[in-house]
Formats: sequence, C-alpha cells, structure tokens
Amino acid sequence: MTASVNDEQFRPAPKRSGAGVTFGIIVLVIVIAAFPMFFNLGDPNEEELFGGADGAATEVIEKGNPDYEPWFEPIIGELPGEVESGIFALQAGLGAGVLGYALGFYRGRDKGRGETRA
Repeated sequence: MTASVNDEQFRPAPKRSGAGVTFGIIVLVIVIAAFPMFFNLGDPNEEELFGGADGAATEVIEKGNPDYEPWFEPIIGELPGEVESGIFALQAGLGAGVLGYALGFYRGRDKGRGETRA
C-alpha cells in the first residue's frame, strides 16, 4: 500500500501558549517605551530635546520667508501646560478605549465563529 501524499506534511503546527506570547509582547512594549529614556539621540545643545512639529514648521517657514505673517488667528489662544496635558491624556484614553473595543469585538466575533463550527 503506497500513499501518494505524505501524512506528515499536513500535521498542524504546534499551538503556542497564549500566556507566553502575551508576556513576550508586554516585554517588547516595555523595551520600546523605555528605549528613549536611556538613549537620548537628540542634540543635547537644543533648547527642547523633544520639540513638536509646530515648532519645527515655524523654524522652516521663518528661514525660507522671514517676512511671512500668518493669515489667521487661532480660535482658542495658547492653553496652559496642564490643560494641554489633560487634553492629550483624554485623547490617549479615548484612543486606547476605541482600540480595546475593536480588538475585543473582533476577538469575540472570531471565538463565536469557532464555537459554531465545532
């Protein structure tokens, strides 16, 4: 009796531990988040080591056209640092909530599909 197909080719891959994968991802996220704290790759002579895009754009515009004047004024003036930090934290929290909801929704949907097949 000869088999034309090798049965070992269709053996499913071993399943990885969910806890091990989760732990590895958490460690990776911590390493990525901690990297900038220990390795400052910016110019130490700069006034602000972590300047924003607005400041960089203003510098480029002033170098290219020193006579440039903005053609509009902001609706809300410059906010204190605490308010800006609060708004940023609110934005980050809302983004994390939306991302968490989407991941949970799709994971639950996939689990539901798997249970109906069995």
